[in-house]
Amino acid sequence: MGVLEPPATASLADRAYDAIRDMIVSLELRPGAVIDERRLMQQLGIGRTPIREALRTLAQEGLVEVYPRRGMFVTSVEIHDLASLAEVRSVLEGSAARLAAERATDTDRDAVSALLAELEQHEALGQRQLMALDERIHRQVYRAAHNEFLESSLERYYVLALRIWYLALDQARELEQAVLDHREILEAIRDGDADRAEGAMRRHVLEFEETMRRVLVGV
Repeated sequence: MGVLEPPATASLADRAYDAIRDMIVSLELRPGAVIDERRLMQQLGIGRTPIREALRTLAQEGLVEVYPRRGMFVTSVEIHDLASLAEVRSVLEGSAARLAAERATDTDRDAVSALLAELEQHEALGQRQLMALDERIHRQVYRAAHNEFLESSLERYYVLALRIWYLALDQARELEQAVLDHREILEAIRDGDADRAEGAMRRHVLEFEETMRRVLVGV
């Protein structure tokens, strides 16, 4: 029985991590909010140990801050971080798109084709659904690059940027076009065109950052 407990605990910690991270990113847990472990345990139906493990991981990723004798808080959102994140993401995501075009398996290409089909139905999607589609597309590119270190780095930077984007979600009228810009990236990966995939991804990241900055700060 003891041999089976660590995987179960790890699975619960993963569930807790995903749920709490989504609450932070979507601003359900607002910047500066106090992290109430007991409330999270009740809300998620998960015990204290997995919750604490998830919160430690979130603290390492910069989404949660711990203050001795004061407690644990959701970190603040710094809009000016968006430009710095875009600088890093444009390079790393461009590289990921290039590798994805070079290394994509048949399974990866099937997933890419399915995402392209979803893009054709974009008119039926709301703002949050478009953002969810954007997230699935980027994560498929990361997986298709088949480099776990690159994937884990990009996951972290994407989540930090996504949290800032949610601030602008209700105001960003250009979001639909920004999501449609993924079409060229996905087609290039499907066709194995590494140069086109890298260039299209770099442009997308930088142009999307400019769009979000205009909405958030008007410049």
